[in-house]
Amino acid sequence: MFRVRNILLSALCAVVLTAASASAATEIICSSTTSTENAGLFAYILPMFEKNTGIKVKVVARGTGAAIEMGKRGDADVAFVHAKEQELKAVEEGFFVNRHDVMYNDFVIIGPPDDPARIKGMKSAADAFKKISASAPFVSRGDNSGTNTKELSLWKKVGIEPKGQKWYLEVGQGMEKTQRIASEKRAYTLTDRGTWLATKDKDRLDMVVVLEGDPVLFNQYGIMAVNPEKHKHVKYKEAMEFVNWLISKEGQQAIASFKDKNGNALFIPNAK
Repeated sequence: MFRVRNILLSALCAVVLTAASASAATEIICSSTTSTENAGLFAYILPMFEKNTGIKVKVVARGTGAAIEMGKRGDADVAFVHAKEQELKAVEEGFFVNRHDVMYNDFVIIGPPDDPARIKGMKSAADAFKKISASAPFVSRGDNSGTNTKELSLWKKVGIEPKGQKWYLEVGQGMEKTQRIASEKRAYTLTDRGTWLATKDKDRLDMVVVLEGDPVLFNQYGIMAVNPEKHKHVKYKEAMEFVNWLISKEGQQAIASFKDKNGNALFIPNAK
């Protein structure tokens, strides 16, 4: 009797462990930016991918710098971020492979409706930053994200070191929270258009777009798989299924169909 019971228990444990292993094998970790998460992109496209492949994607949303570092450590299987120079450098260093452009949108400067710095209508984002520094507060993500990287490049372009200045606040938060803080403080900030369109009404932000259209504000997103030669445990095969789906006709159409309630596209697919 005891022998039969032990055999049954062993068989049951084997089934449970096998099922758990199979389940674990079909889930990958994607380190990504808060902008894609805040905009709602993953909630929209991942069910399509999972239905087609059976692979679940667990998204860990952080600033792009932190997302890339996750991949470098082997704590993710794939990275979906928006700082192309950093991405290409990480590929060159051997941490990632098979990087592809996926989609783009642009950055915009948002601020109080009365525009105290008087930058609305300006064409140069860098010149607008210079005016802001002289007359109004600015809220920075301060988190080494793709948005923060772009922002710092604009300050550098006009020869201003904002860190430590009274008018400059670094919050170390994602894009949506940074927008809220800027709205509360009647300050300016740099945001990606996708997050802005997806959250401005929901969060009831007292902000408007005051500058857009400068070519320097182009915002490219890319995806890359963690190099399995660096980290043997990563799920490279499944990660590449995700990469290939995103750049496929089906994945690109899914991104193109993701719009806000007013019909505005939040991201424009541009995989080659």
